[in-house]
Parts: sequence; structure tokens; C-alpha cells
Amino acid sequence: MFSMKSMTEPPTRQESRTQFNEDWAATVIGLVLLVLVIVGVIPPGLIP
Repeated sequence: MFSMKSMTEPPTRQESRTQFNEDWAATVIGLVLLVLVIVGVIPPGLIP
């Protein structure tokens, strides 16, 4: 079914780069939402 080789190999350069970009995207979106709540554009009760 699954080989141990595929589970122990480090991710390729492209996979690492994609993960890095997704992490930064999530960070930026979170900071934008935080700023919008602080400024008052989004009411605090709207985001759980």
C-alpha cells in the first residue's frame, strides 16, 4: 500500500515552497482581519 521510502523522504523543493506560500497567505489574511476588526470595519462579534 504505502512504501516506507515515500514516508521518510523529505519534501521536494516545490512542495516546501508551496507550503511556505500557504503559511504566509494565512498569516497575511489573519492580520488583515485583525486590522479590520481593530479599525471597526468588521464588528468584533462577527468573527468567532
